[in-house]
Amino acid sequence: MGNHWFHLFCNCFGGIKKTKCLVKQFLLVFIGGGLGSIFRYLLSQIPILNFSKFPIPTLISNVIGCLILGLVLGYAIKNDHLNSPQTILLATGFCGGLTTFSTFAYENISMIKSGDINLIFFYTFLSLLLSFIAVFVGLQLSK
Repeated sequence: MGNHWFHLFCNCFGGIKKTKCLVKQFLLVFIGGGLGSIFRYLLSQIPILNFSKFPIPTLISNVIGCLILGLVLGYAIKNDHLNSPQTILLATGFCGGLTTFSTFAYENISMIKSGDINLIFFYTFLSLLLSFIAVFVGLQLSK
């Protein structure tokens, strides 16, 4: 009976061979995402980065993640490796775990509640500007 469900599952993804490939990709995303999340957590534990109510660890995590994403995707595009295991591990996994839009949004809501309207605009503008610049620089460096 269990074998029937396995084959049914595999057929949903185009057969056993495709499913094995998909499972490998899931594992790469899982490992990369875990490592990126650990790195983000470690950044958030550095005391000097937590001296004010400005969310420096989140900003740094997002900017570093964007720089790495630009480097990885620039290299992958240049070498036609968009679906390579390294790209899946680093771009989707590591950078996905390192960067955090949900924390960014939460921090903005917290600033709204505390009445720090100027800080919200500064943080949002700075986050977007530095993240776009980081991706751009990463893409340029990988040329």
